[in-house]
Amino acid sequence: MTDTKEASERLVRDFLGSWQARSLENICSGFADDAVYHNVPVAPIEGIAGIRAVFQAFLDAFADAKLDILSLAAAPGLVLVERIDYFTMNDGRKVVLPVTGVFEVKNGKIARFSDYFDLADFEAQSGMKL
Repeated sequence: MTDTKEASERLVRDFLGSWQARSLENICSGFADDAVYHNVPVAPIEGIAGIRAVFQAFLDAFADAKLDILSLAAAPGLVLVERIDYFTMNDGRKVVLPVTGVFEVKNGKIARFSDYFDLADFEAQSGMKL
């Protein structure tokens, strides 16, 4: 399978859009089994089982999530996304977080997902510790 610019972009747009429906299966469906997820201020998570656990923890903490794409640049196997993530915590608090994500795509799956953001800002708004 060729990871064209168009296929890579579609995979990432589908992943980012899947958060609103809150289905862990859909959210994780685009990831390779040996994928790496790295919230860059903290240690990377290797493998789909660990990624599923982190995404489930986010779903458990947030009543709503919307990942809004501001700009996106794609090349075969690589997608860069500047976005604003909007989360509503279960207690009603709102989190508005500027994020830049880097996605590496291999064989039609997300192989590496790195998010760059201000950890202190996220933790202050959400009350969570990553």
